[in-house]
Amino acid sequence: MSTTSEVDEHHLSRALELAARGWPHVSPNPLVGAVIAAGEETLGEGFHRAAGEAHAEVEAIRAAAGHDLSGATLYVSLEPCCHQGRTPPCTEAIQDAGIQRVVVASDDPSAHAAGRGLGILRDEGIEVVLADGELAAQARLMNQPFRKHARTGRPWVVFKSAMSLDGKVATHTGDSRWISGEASRRLAHEWRSALDAVVVGIGTAIADDPLLTARLPGAARARQPRRVVFDSLARLPLESRVIADAPRVPLTVVVSRAAPRAAIDTLKTHGVDVVVATGENEPARVCSALEQLGAIGVTSVLLEGGPRLAGSFLDAGQIDEIRLFMAPLILGGRNARDPLESEGVEKIADAIGTLTMECERVGEDLLITSRVKEW
Repeated sequence: MSTTSEVDEHHLSRALELAARGWPHVSPNPLVGAVIAAGEETLGEGFHRAAGEAHAEVEAIRAAAGHDLSGATLYVSLEPCCHQGRTPPCTEAIQDAGIQRVVVASDDPSAHAAGRGLGILRDEGIEVVLADGELAAQARLMNQPFRKHARTGRPWVVFKSAMSLDGKVATHTGDSRWISGEASRRLAHEWRSALDAVVVGIGTAIADDPLLTARLPGAARARQPRRVVFDSLARLPLESRVIADAPRVPLTVVVSRAAPRAAIDTLKTHGVDVVVATGENEPARVCSALEQLGAIGVTSVLLEGGPRLAGSFLDAGQIDEIRLFMAPLILGGRNARDPLESEGVEKIADAIGTLTMECERVGEDLLITSRVKEW
């Protein structure tokens, strides 16, 4: 049971606001914000700005320099770390600062953490309060990529698609440009910049020859995602724009063991990272590829299709959030394509339920967002 007061919740809410400022530059680390306060008075604030830089707790302690912290409380959005990484353990910094009370919004599910930080602080006589309720839920939700990666080794996957009112993503001829409006496409580029990787299948790569970069105002400063193409037989044309751009923005091609060795070697000579996904079917190979992407620090993925690849991700149980743009168009056509071409279920009772569903207008389109899983 939480023992937080209204003052605690005020400062903890501020810590969450600060944590959000680190997005998306902290990846593969979590978003963390911290506040040091004595009663209602704030003595110092901080947040984790980027991987390799000071953690939020250390920033807040530095900002509170000159104050006696023995009677202060540290409010932090995530359990303080207790291991030596690129920066020293935050538990040591808290002890050295003389802080005697710590209020934490959420746990750290990492194998090297998982309550150890809180235990160390308690062993040193520091009062530790783990919050619950709405603030705790917010803290967990803001770190879904980190939490899934910590628990499974795989990145958090957002499936993005644009469909007509009758639920189609392309006509019967395969034409899909453009179903969504300009405002929706601009928002999708913001998502690319915010996530670690953008994923498409070889069909999309050949048909559209996309760059898969984040093209935004001030694009020279935009954070670019790793481009990932699922291409089981290594058929990606060498003249593709993603290959031409590989020296500037990382490109990974996911192949199967059936891919010709010569084709793989040629891709590598053009600066392409090649991942060999193992498994007896497409869903198994999706899991294998995600594990290998997670191993190189990819904690979040924007899955842009096409329908067959998206269906394989669904069958593999690896879609964590869905973002669907619904455009005011009707395509018709019994052979027009659906967003998710998976094996599907036989009965409505077997359908995959989502945890939430939210709707908002984006230009002339309707954006539907649903969380499938929570980590």
